Amino acid sequence: MNKIRKGDTVRVLSGDDKGKTGAVQFVYPKKERVVVAGVNMMKKAQRRVPGQVKTQTGIIEREGPMHWSKVALVCPHCGKPTRVGFELTDGGAKYRVCRKCGNPIDK
Repeated sequence: MNKIRKGDTVRVLSGDDKGKTGAVQFVYPKKERVVVAGVNMMKKAQRRVPGQVKTQTGIIEREGPMHWSKVALVCPHCGKPTRVGFELTDGGAKYRVCRKCGNPIDK
């Protein structure tokens, strides 16, 4: 079970975009990378593809992947960046818990 999932709100802890928050768009667990909306913007030269009408061409900006150790999950209850813990329900299901306030993140 991953500590950071798609759709989570995270805050950047280090790098050029330190302090920015955004929603996680993609998670690549094998590469240990996440893509956060509006963070780590990169420029890419995009060519026109024959046969595709709606392709944006020229120099485009898009989010690049960053290592997931550089981001911290923002707790929906206390609003602070926190580490993530895990607990078990009575039925044996696992869920994530905020380490600062102790409230469940998703249950």
